[in-house]
Order: sequence, then C-alpha cells, then structure tokens
Amino acid sequence: MKRTFLSICALVLLSFILVSSTAIGGDKGEYSTKPTTNAGKKWRIGYLEGGNYPDYETILKATVRGLINLGWIEEMEIPQNDNPNHKEFWEWLAAKTRSNYVEFVPDAFWSSDFNKDLRAQTKALLLERLNKKKDIDLMIAMGTWAGQDLANNEHSVPTVVGSTSDPVGSKIVKSAEDSGYDHLHAKVDPTRYERQVRLFHDILGFSKLGVVYEDSPEGRAFGGIDAVEKVAKERGFQIVRCFAPFNNVSLEDAKKAVTACHKELAPKIEAMYITVHRGVTLENMPSLLAPIFEYKIPSFSMLGSEEVKYGVLMSIAQAAFKYVGQFHAEVIAKILNGAKPRDIEIIWSDPPKIALNLQTAKVIGYDPPFEVMAVADEIYDKIETAK
Repeated sequence: MKRTFLSICALVLLSFILVSSTAIGGDKGEYSTKPTTNAGKKWRIGYLEGGNYPDYETILKATVRGLINLGWIEEMEIPQNDNPNHKEFWEWLAAKTRSNYVEFVPDAFWSSDFNKDLRAQTKALLLERLNKKKDIDLMIAMGTWAGQDLANNEHSVPTVVGSTSDPVGSKIVKSAEDSGYDHLHAKVDPTRYERQVRLFHDILGFSKLGVVYEDSPEGRAFGGIDAVEKVAKERGFQIVRCFAPFNNVSLEDAKKAVTACHKELAPKIEAMYITVHRGVTLENMPSLLAPIFEYKIPSFSMLGSEEVKYGVLMSIAQAAFKYVGQFHAEVIAKILNGAKPRDIEIIWSDPPKIALNLQTAKVIGYDPPFEVMAVADEIYDKIETAK
C-alpha cells in the first residue's frame, strides 16, 4: 500500500529539521562571538578561491552580513549584483568596510581561475606569504580547490572553508566529525544531496535521472555523484550520465559543454538533477533549459532556489545563503576569540525551505498537487532572465 504523498513530504521535511538541529552547538568548549581586537590591532583576513564561481562571492557577502549582525563590522550597503571579477569586489570590500576589529587585506586575494597550472603557482605564492610574511590572521577559502590547497600541514593560519559540495569526499576534512587539522574548519552536511534526490524522487517517481558532471574526482564531488548513486541504488532508478569539463577550459567552453549535454540527455530521461558546475550559470540558463522544456522534463537544482527563480522546476531554497553566511560568521568570530578551528562543530544544514517555479511547471505540463504546494515555502510565478 502506497504512502500518501503528504506523509512522504512530512518525513522528508522532518529529516531536514532533525539534521538542521545539529547546527552550531557541538563545539568542544564555550566560545564567544563578541567583537574583539588582536591585542589592540585589527585582525587581517585574506581570501583564496579555486576560480570565478558566482556562489563564492554570494557566500562571502552573506558572511560579511553575518559579521555585521554580530557587531564586528559597521552597517554597510553591500552591492546586490555579483561582480564577475571577484578581485574587484574584494578590493571594494577592503576599501569600504568600516570596523575596529577586522580588515579585508586588499592584496590578500588569490584565485587559480580554475586552471591547474596556475593553481600550483597560486598555492606556492600564498603559502610563502602565510609562512614568511605572516601578516594574515585568518583565511577564507572558497570552493573545493581552495579548501584542498589549505587543508594541509604546510601552514598553520586559521582557515574557514566555504562553498564545497563534499568536503569529506574531496578530502578537505578527515570526516564529518573532525576536520583533521587544528587550523581548519569546513562546513559539512553529509546527507544534503541524498535528501535532495530522495525528495525529488518522492515527488516524481522517475525511473531515469539525468546528471551532468566532469568525469574526475573533483567533478564527482562538485556534482554530489556519490549521493546520487547511493539513492539510485536504494530506489532502483537509472542514472543517465553526460560528462562536461569545467577545469582547464574557458567559461564559454564550459557553458557549451553543459548545454550540449542537456541536448543529449533530454530525449533519454524522465527527470534532470542540475548539478553544481562552472558551466551552469544564470546567464546560460535559457540555453540549458531549452531542451528540458522541449521534452517536458522536470528539473531539480542542486544549488538552490536562485536557479529555480530562473527556470529550474524545484529545489531546496537557501534564502540567499543568509543562514550559511551567519554560520561562517560565527565560526570566524569564535576563532578570533581564541577557539581552535578544529574544535568548532562542522556539521550544519540549511533550514528546510522548498522552492517551486509555477511558470516552469506550466511549460512542461506539470500540475503540482496540493501536497506539493503545501510544502513549498518559495513559489515563483515567472521565469527570470539574467541581464
């Protein structure tokens, strides 16, 4: 006898709530988040990213807002639109931030531009700065590459890693309970993508799920492929794969590769799990979704509700990364108050918020039942187009 859809959704949402309750609270000690100086001086913060991926800037902005909420930074207006040149935004942040406690060091910005050769050079330059000049008190590392490059014993500067799909699988941290390095902290949500795929399957019951990712260990980590494979084995549906590179290619080539994969997969699948990939951008969304719309394929965004706003059918919302930004801000505050990064809880999950695009549902001929509407916290009635 089949369970009612409402009971399935209730169980799925309960799992989100239970995991979310493990947010900050398991620290090995009591640590203050109150603003404090570095013996009368400002704490100096640097930044490393694997390359120019929009979420990195979005999460950095959310973290800055979190530090504002905690009183470390004075109130300020942060630009709404993402700057495609992240270095320019970092320099803006360094110049405009008013604080008695922290400063974003203007020349402490490093990016590998998703180029493997440049990555080695960038890491060497950064480690030389951290170990010889020793003028950086804390590093923010955005993305899997950045996390990997600072998750080692080659330096000891406190490091907070953000925007990684699978910190455990990509070997940034030792486990979901231990970062493995005294100076390292990285947010971990070990079942996030499993929960997403289970929810998507609960709603639609598909037998063939399309996924696009780079055929590499990093590509699998970015795309949450281990989680997809685990749920596919449990539920008995088929994974239809298409490989698209994102490293050592231009952004335009990455976009073209993902678009080609969507065209290839659309006639073969019943649902699409749109993974995190450099070639998946809001500007590119119309091209990515065209074959999905043509073949009436329901889609789920691994990233979150921002892509739902631009035409993906559904996802778990992230409230503009407000909650994850606050989490990172509290971690930074605790570190600057003397906490060892390794001793701060790393397991954390977003609050449960489902997003749904009704215009997309109409385009693909999907009529969301009452039960789906009842658990949708963010509903969009049109498809936005990126300027």
